[in-house]
Amino acid sequence: YIAYEHACTHQNIAAGEHVRWLPRSRASDLLLPGNDLWVMDDRLVRFNLFTGNGEFLHHVDLHSTALAKQCTAAFDAVSERALPHEDFEI
Repeated sequence: YIAYEHACTHQNIAAGEHVRWLPRSRASDLLLPGNDLWVMDDRLVRFNLFTGNGEFLHHVDLHSTALAKQCTAAFDAVSERALPHEDFEI
């Protein structure tokens, strides 16, 4: 699926999105959230929960300044190590 997603990313870039990819070899020592999420603001984190088949179940909103900071720090660490789309090869 990642190969498909990578091949279609040119559409996101054309729309102005800044896309970066994190090779697994650069992620081993990172502590990352276990579920898909959105950091909505400085205290609201929305976790998106899916089945094992990838179907959306529901979301869970957690209100915690500490959690928002933790998730933001995790994604900042990812961004620092990730490669720009044009430099990443499948």
